[in-house]
Amino acid sequence: MGRTLGIVGCGNMGEALLKGWIAAGTAAPADIWASAPHQERLDELKHYGVHLTRDNREVAQAASVVIFAVKPQILDGVLEQCAALIDAAKLSISVAAGVPISAIARRLRPPARVVRAMPNVAALVGASATGLAAGGHATAEDLETATALFDAVGKTAVVEEALLDAVTGLSGSGPAYVFLVIEALSDAGVKVGLSRHIAQDLAAQTVLGSAKLLLETKLHPGQLKDMVTSPGGTAIAGLHTLEAGGLRTTLIDAVEAATRRARELGDRLRG
Repeated sequence: MGRTLGIVGCGNMGEALLKGWIAAGTAAPADIWASAPHQERLDELKHYGVHLTRDNREVAQAASVVIFAVKPQILDGVLEQCAALIDAAKLSISVAAGVPISAIARRLRPPARVVRAMPNVAALVGASATGLAAGGHATAEDLETATALFDAVGKTAVVEEALLDAVTGLSGSGPAYVFLVIEALSDAGVKVGLSRHIAQDLAAQTVLGSAKLLLETKLHPGQLKDMVTSPGGTAIAGLHTLEAGGLRTTLIDAVEAATRRARELGDRLRG
């Protein structure tokens, strides 16, 4: 990529990113800088061979692309630390949930080039679903850069910023919904006689395999459902129970509720 990459706040998400970049050849360790507030955390990251520091400003100064991977509640203070070192030649990418581009740009030197990203926890295993939105001063090349960085830890989708709350409600929070489904399937397996270990492995592999089949065939999920559902068979009996229990409506309501909450959190910082 020919750029120096910086991660301000290298927690789980930051580590997932640098691990993905190195594995994909997106950047060499020598071209990556990362900061963390505690020496213990830096010691855990040493084996990656990247530049490590406790000073966020060192990362902001060294990198041409600065990724802010800190919690939303501390982003304001971190931006204040780094603002003087980030000019229009640098790209800033924020993964802080709910913090709008306008709020980030106000704290940086104009004209700030900003891209917002909403990845999810599956970035830790290179399987994130990430939504990206570009600010008004971000270029097409900036968006390509951000896409390449997050493609290294999964799949990306570019959306308007107004839709990032929807991304948060669907894929940002989505792993929690899927974990609950896997847990419930595992409990069901135990109820009908399987051991916990076998039930959980079968449930998780079933979800993984189903998602892989959908992504690779590009078929509508309804078509794939029909492939499994034979007349008078076991799958249709189970599906009838799920529909009676309102699973479809409950999942739709969950995404809507999470989207609303993301919007409420962002509204506190807009203006």
